[in-house]
Amino acid sequence: MLGPVILAASRSDKLRRVISAAPVTKPVVNRFIPGESVEQVVPIIVDAAAKGLELTMDVVGEDITRPEQATIARDAYLELIEHLKTLGLGTRAEMSVKLSMFGQALEGGHELALAGVRPVVEAAAAIGTTVTLDAEDHTTLDSMFAIHEELRKDFPQTGCVIQAYLFRTEEDARRLAAAGSRVRVVKGAYKEPASVAYQDKAEIDKAYVRVLRVLMEGEGYPMVGSHDPRIVAIAQDLARRAGRKPGDFEFQMLYGIRSEEHLRLAAEGHRMRVYTAYGTDWYGYFMRRLAEKPANLLFFLRSMVTKN
Repeated sequence: MLGPVILAASRSDKLRRVISAAPVTKPVVNRFIPGESVEQVVPIIVDAAAKGLELTMDVVGEDITRPEQATIARDAYLELIEHLKTLGLGTRAEMSVKLSMFGQALEGGHELALAGVRPVVEAAAAIGTTVTLDAEDHTTLDSMFAIHEELRKDFPQTGCVIQAYLFRTEEDARRLAAAGSRVRVVKGAYKEPASVAYQDKAEIDKAYVRVLRVLMEGEGYPMVGSHDPRIVAIAQDLARRAGRKPGDFEFQMLYGIRSEEHLRLAAEGHRMRVYTAYGTDWYGYFMRRLAEKPANLLFFLRSMVTKN
């Protein structure tokens, strides 16, 4: 029951100021967000690649209020891509982007977001990698899917994310499970009303499996975004039943969560991609990680009351 409370707190400017100023916050945040600049995360990228892992990189930041902030977001991703090019790691790391960071919620936001993200997709393609459009709250999804469709006309490898807890997602999955598509399925981390989303964990888990089955039996490339051991096992079984081999789909997990599992799956021959966020505007991202898993919240609270 704490999840919705934490998600509401993620929108609170007052709590943002309190938590950001707390002395223990930064060390805890570092568990999930390894740096504020691209220079700080380069060693993470190099280390992960050396271990046989792949990455999807997210420059954190949402809810922008001015078009010039969208330009800053675009330039941050272009800087990241330039670093990947220099390192020769373009094929080991892709980008994940939230269109809200590219101005989607502003006046004329659909066109603004499309114009801002296109150069990022172009630059990514030039170094042999791609971009996945993250899903946000349900009111933004029609715009996100339209931008995804438009980008795929020139860059068919562009991926997108679907959220299992939404009632609409099974139908979205059927539409997206076509040849050449790349689709990441997650449970969902935004506070959504009962009119559009399952609220019960068991129902969400069942919906996730239904959606995952659609993707595995389809012609696209499924990306399994989950830390749940049961989901991981079910994904492997569904892939086997659908005739998929390791490499015909991938697992994705967050940086700082179940790191040993990352290595285990990679050692078994699976493509294992670590979702790695960085940047200064980390508050909203951090709070959603706490909401997703009670253990993350307990870790944070223990840190708040201990010296180390």
